Amino acid sequence: MSTFLLEIVTPERLIYSGNVTSIIAKSVEGDMGVLPGHVATVAPLQIGALTVQHDGKRSHIAVHGGFLEVRRDKVVVLAESAELPESIDVDRARAALERAELRIESIKMHQDEIDHRRAELALKRAMTRIGVTSTDHVNK
Repeated sequence: MSTFLLEIVTPERLIYSGNVTSIIAKSVEGDMGVLPGHVATVAPLQIGALTVQHDGKRSHIAVHGGFLEVRRDKVVVLAESAELPESIDVDRARAALERAELRIESIKMHQDEIDHRRAELALKRAMTRIGVTSTDHVNK
């Protein structure tokens, strides 16, 4: 089966590097699938799970914004931050989710747009982190 190299890079380090058969990323315009031979493109990413198909298995990586660049035989994700499921502290992510939900409720009463947007982003990051660690996603 045909593959391509996927690299996920953050400002701190290389998160993932390996040959994959396909990926599905959450671009700002919607889900974007990439297969071997995909046309060269660059797309901004939303906060969300990156679905990776490799070795007959599917896995998910939490990606918190950035860009996806498709080259002829390589895809590079330049992420603001990214986490593999095994590196996520689920209890900490759940606590962050609760804090973000409480912050959103508090901000709604004060009508603060900037703080509301920050809280929504924190909520999305926490939900993504919890989502990629759930057993529902493993090898489906």
